[in-house]
Amino acid sequence: MLRVPMREGGKIVLTEKFIEGMSFYCRRWPGKVAVAAQVATSPDTNLDHVECDPASLPFAVHIVQFTNLQQCRPLLAEAGLVLGSLDPSQAAWAPLCRELSTPLVYISEYSQRTRRQIIDATTPNPVRRWVRYRKVCRAEQICRAAIPLAAGLQCNGTPTFNDYRRLNPHSILYFDTRCTESMLATDEQLAQRTGELLTGGPLRLAFSGRLIPMKGADLLVPLAIDLLRRGVVFTLTICGDGPLRESMQRQIEAAGLEGHVWFRGVLDFESQLVPLVRREVDLFINCHPQGDPSCTYLETMTCGTPIVGFDNEAFAGLCAASGVGWPTPSGDVARLAERIAELDRARPQIAAAAAKSRDFAAQHTFERTFEARVRHLLQCAHIDDPAAPPPQVWPRLCTDSDTRPL
Repeated sequence: MLRVPMREGGKIVLTEKFIEGMSFYCRRWPGKVAVAAQVATSPDTNLDHVECDPASLPFAVHIVQFTNLQQCRPLLAEAGLVLGSLDPSQAAWAPLCRELSTPLVYISEYSQRTRRQIIDATTPNPVRRWVRYRKVCRAEQICRAAIPLAAGLQCNGTPTFNDYRRLNPHSILYFDTRCTESMLATDEQLAQRTGELLTGGPLRLAFSGRLIPMKGADLLVPLAIDLLRRGVVFTLTICGDGPLRESMQRQIEAAGLEGHVWFRGVLDFESQLVPLVRREVDLFINCHPQGDPSCTYLETMTCGTPIVGFDNEAFAGLCAASGVGWPTPSGDVARLAERIAELDRARPQIAAAAAKSRDFAAQHTFERTFEARVRHLLQCAHIDDPAAPPPQVWPRLCTDSDTRPL
């Protein structure tokens, strides 16, 4: 569900990732593209904000109140297809779109379990947690009732795909990523990095993302302390920013970790972050205590960098689908440190997983993922697609026998 901060002069704030994705739709969709958004009432923690003039964008932007059906009705009525967020605020769109004969496809990202885990990670007050749990349970009922009424469902990650696919026969699974085919690590790049890994130097670890409890950033320093205690020779590069940075820096200094852990700040994704992970990172640390379908997973694998981390349902599902990665019990820093220490003593395993990670990501690049999603939308809208290649050209996004082929 898109909420946008408003600025003076009618400007709005979007993310670079959102603009890139919408630009692809504009190039690929056989018609005009418009975005419906609500005004944001509070700031978010995204790191790639862009202030822009709506008139300069390749798509139209309509500011609406999602729950105001009379306000939304004209937009829904004139659309050839509506791509909505599976959220209680847009659940009433399903029966309305049926009435208007407008195909509606939902995007789902968070399962009920993941939403509860996010509450656990961000809400220390037990009374507020209980209230939010109740809202999540009610929201789940509302969303489940809307799914069968939609023309299709696109599930970002395995958690909601496993939960919802039987509610709509036109459900597909995809893995979110910003990485294009040109960003894939080459065999030569993998050989150079894994060669350095096998020489016995420090194990190069990294984390990238928002420095907030929801992403487990508060556990990075305790993890580093545990690794040091176990005698692991390592470096840990932390990319990103957030409200936890100052307290993390104090913990690093207090523990004497300055020679092992350092911050790189917010890096430009394509020109700085991807080359860094591709060239200088042996193992990526996933300490997300909840199963949001973070694009970090596929983007890291694109660099040929394997992942070790908590077995939240998104990461565990990705490991099962790809056959690569090392999930450990969620929230257990000691077990995560133990697994990293084991891998440090078995570095050929890391080197083998590097190529396997890259090969899986190659099947799910930005181009392939978006192309498959657009084709699914066209099928749900019963629109002929003259640009569609033969079916075997584009890989299926999932292999489960219950899944409708793209």
